[in-house]
Amino acid sequence: MAPAPFPDDSRPVVLDRREGPHGEVVLRRHGALLQIIANGCFLMDTSDGRSERLLVSAALGELPVPPPAGHAGHAAPALLIGGLGVGFSLAEAAAEPRWGRITVVEREQAIIDWHLAGPLAGLTDAARNDPRTELVHAELASYLRAPGPRYDALCLDIDNGPDWTVTPDNDGLYSPAGLAACRDRLAPGGVLAIWSARPSDDFPRHLRNAGFGNVRTREVPVARGVPDVLFLASHHLARQSA
Repeated sequence: MAPAPFPDDSRPVVLDRREGPHGEVVLRRHGALLQIIANGCFLMDTSDGRSERLLVSAALGELPVPPPAGHAGHAAPALLIGGLGVGFSLAEAAAEPRWGRITVVEREQAIIDWHLAGPLAGLTDAARNDPRTELVHAELASYLRAPGPRYDALCLDIDNGPDWTVTPDNDGLYSPAGLAACRDRLAPGGVLAIWSARPSDDFPRHLRNAGFGNVRTREVPVARGVPDVLFLASHHLARQSA
């Protein structure tokens, strides 16, 4: 997400700076906003979060309608969120009672710390303490390749999208092998939703080549610049669209 415009010339203040295995991660305050910067590249701030919330609600809307709660044999859909960020996606998921297990995978220990006992804690306190929520400190691609449970939805927001990765190793998630790992961790009929800071002409084709069906994009207008984009795809080949 592009940084929001500011009504004054206030200067950003660094609240914490960490060197991790993937480079430098910075949390700073700019006026009323908190911002996350990775290796000098703006990642996100607390200005809006519309598209990050929509990432989760759109995935739920794409799932088959479940039977009523309490129906015999009914299990609420399990959700994996890739990337904690400032917590918009997690907060959206925890506010929705229809989700079952909510797993958040974040590779940067600094970001987890800022939510557990730092400046971002107030944004996700209720969501983190929801009994459905589990925070996992791991590299997302490694987590997906490892043996584990399947999910009904994968909502991934680990950088600025398939054509604008913050670190070179994030490219692997959008590769054929990375997309295959996503597909394999989805239950049949499950939904993959990927956030991007800009459109990609080629990525829908890569999703179809990886075995996903019903591939489509959804643009989300932002305050300035190109719109955010959600890539949506299903773990079946029943219907395809450009």
